[in-house]
Amino acid sequence: MNEECFRKQAQLRALLESHSAEAILLRRVSSFAWATCGAASYVNTAVAEGAASLLITRTGQYLVTNNIEAPRLQEEENLQDQGWEWVISPWETPLQGLHRLTAGKNLLSDVPFNGAEDVAPQISRLRAHLSPQEADRFRSLGQRCAESLSAAVQHLRPGMTEWELAALVGRETQQRGVQPIVNLVAVDDRTYRHPLPTAKKLQKYALLVLSGRQNGLVCSISRMVHFGKPPADLQERIYAAAQVNAALLAHSRPGASLAEILHQGKQAYAAAGFPDEWRQHHQGGVTGYEPREYLATSTASDVLAAGQAVAWNPTVLGAKMEDTALVGETACEILTPTPLWNTQRIQIPGMPGDIPCSLALEL
Repeated sequence: MNEECFRKQAQLRALLESHSAEAILLRRVSSFAWATCGAASYVNTAVAEGAASLLITRTGQYLVTNNIEAPRLQEEENLQDQGWEWVISPWETPLQGLHRLTAGKNLLSDVPFNGAEDVAPQISRLRAHLSPQEADRFRSLGQRCAESLSAAVQHLRPGMTEWELAALVGRETQQRGVQPIVNLVAVDDRTYRHPLPTAKKLQKYALLVLSGRQNGLVCSISRMVHFGKPPADLQERIYAAAQVNAALLAHSRPGASLAEILHQGKQAYAAAGFPDEWRQHHQGGVTGYEPREYLATSTASDVLAAGQAVAWNPTVLGAKMEDTALVGETACEILTPTPLWNTQRIQIPGMPGDIPCSLALEL
C-alpha cells in the first residue's frame, strides 16, 4: 500500500475512534475514488453509489463487490496491490457479502445503510484536504479540461444546436481521458443558471460549462464565446461576474472562512451594480471528489487550508465565471487557464496581486 492510501486509512480509523464505532462503510463513488487513490467503482456515470464498496474496521479493510465488477477492479484499477481483502458476491445478490460483514456492527457510513450513523459530512471534509499527489493530479486534470474547451470552441459555428456544442465539448474531453460529468450549454438569450442543452441554435453567444472527472477528482470550468463584439449590456454583466470572481479568489486564503469569502463576494456584486444576483445561484465552494464537496453559505463555518481546491462560479444573468484553483499560502493557483480567451487582470482593494479572469472569446 502506498503512503497516500495508508494515510487515508489512518484518517478513517481515527474517525472510527472518535465515534466509538467498529467499522466504516464507503459506498459513494467519490469516497471510493478518494480512499483508493483514484479507482472508479461506478458503471452508470450518473449514480452517487457505485457497484463496489469499501469497509474499514479497526483491524481490517475489505473491498466488497459483485462477480461482474471484480475482474476489472482487480486487473485495471490496480487494487490488488492496496491490501484489500476481497469479498465477492454473485450478481443476483450483490449485497450478500456486505450484509454479512456489517451484521451486528456499530457502523458508520457515507450513505444510508441499515441504520448506520451518517458521517457523510465528515468524509467530505476528509476528501477535501488534498495530498501533494492529489494536487498534482488536479493540475493535470485542470489543464486537460481547459484544453478541451479551447479545442471545442474552435469548431463552433452559428446554426449549431446546443446539443451539437455539448457533443463537441464531450468529444474533446473524452479524447483527453476525462469524463464530462457536467456538460451544460446556453446560447444567446437562454439565461438559466443550469442550462441543459436543447435544440436551440447558436446565433451570436454561447456559455459552455464543464465539470470533468479523472482519477475521481472533479474540475470545473465555464467559458463564454461571442461572434463579434458583445453588446454593451452583456459586456457589463460579464465584467461584473469577473469582478465577483476576482474577489472570491483573492479572499480564498488559508484561515478564511467560507462565510467570510461569500460576504466579500456579496460586496463585489453590490459594487458592480448587481446586489441581488448572488441570491439566484450558489457561488461555489470547496471542490475535490465531488463538483462541490461543500458550498459557501452565509452560515458556513468551514475554514480554508493551504492545498485545498476551490471552484467559484458567480453568475450575472447569462454571464458566468468559473475556474478551479488550489489555495496557496499567499495566492490561488488557477488550474484552468485558457490563453485563447481575452483575459482581464483585476486588482481587489486591500489584497495583494491581481486575479486573471477570462472574459468572452470573440470569434
